[in-house]
Amino acid sequence: MRLRLVPETTNINFFGYAPVTFGASIVMMLASLAVVLTMGLNFGIDFRGGTTIRTESPQVVDVGAYRTALTPLELGDVSITEVFDPAFGDDRNVAMIRIQAQEGFEAVTPETLLLVEEALTGHDPAITFASVESVGPKVSGELIWSAVMAVLGATGAILIYIWLRFEWQFAVGAVFALVHDVVVTVGVFALLQIRFDLAVIAALLTILGYSINDTVVVFDRLRENLIKFKTRPLIDVMNLSVNETLSRTLMTSITTLLALGALLALGGDVIRGFTFAIFFGVIIGTYSSVFVAKNIVLYLGVNRDPKKKDSAAGTNFSDVDA
Repeated sequence: MRLRLVPETTNINFFGYAPVTFGASIVMMLASLAVVLTMGLNFGIDFRGGTTIRTESPQVVDVGAYRTALTPLELGDVSITEVFDPAFGDDRNVAMIRIQAQEGFEAVTPETLLLVEEALTGHDPAITFASVESVGPKVSGELIWSAVMAVLGATGAILIYIWLRFEWQFAVGAVFALVHDVVVTVGVFALLQIRFDLAVIAALLTILGYSINDTVVVFDRLRENLIKFKTRPLIDVMNLSVNETLSRTLMTSITTLLALGALLALGGDVIRGFTFAIFFGVIIGTYSSVFVAKNIVLYLGVNRDPKKKDSAAGTNFSDVDA
């Protein structure tokens, strides 16, 4: 027996409530923008500035014990990671401790650094502090700008790719869906005040890739069906295409969520923001692939007659297969 999440043949009218589903997407985007503007994001050290301390010890790094030792100091956002290098011997265990800039200061003060050293030495008397580096507001501002450019660059590249592979209507629909996914995900981070750092930016780029992959699968089936059913109304062909790919969409999303759920529950605080962003992004990306991208294409229309040039409906399908 084969496990099926959905029946082999479905006939769900995904566009029967298009005004409701698409309207909900617009409301979510506007609400997300409002939350970001009013509450702001809980930026991590990467974007707020702070100090990085490199420690070395003959004892194995215990991230949990380090964090417990520093908790009474109330330093705010503290990131502790162990550094692995094949060149390190068994008696050389290195850790990187990043502490956010304290209120009213560009970096951690010497007095605070002394308290940190005392707290860690109390846990591990053999620990040494190899280096201390600070990230000021200027560098943090550059990182924010680089992160924005990375997301915009990836979105622009996807726009060109979809335009070449399909048509401009499909590209507009896909990019609008991607913008929807990113904006809503960032809005959730602002609402829940989850730490927002470079790892989350990496997660957002991952969401772009996952979401566009799901969208392209449905677009491919839609293109095939538009050629196969030349006289059937566009909305019916879209419903057929989504129904035919529904099993694949749900199977991919659920299996991905199972793995991410385990990471979210057991992965610890260091990767929780990254994992949560992808977990939520998979959910919202699946939603947008079905209810957002296709609505844009339906609204713009598609010219299905190669002999008829209809500027209002767009151009014909290109022959580029990439």
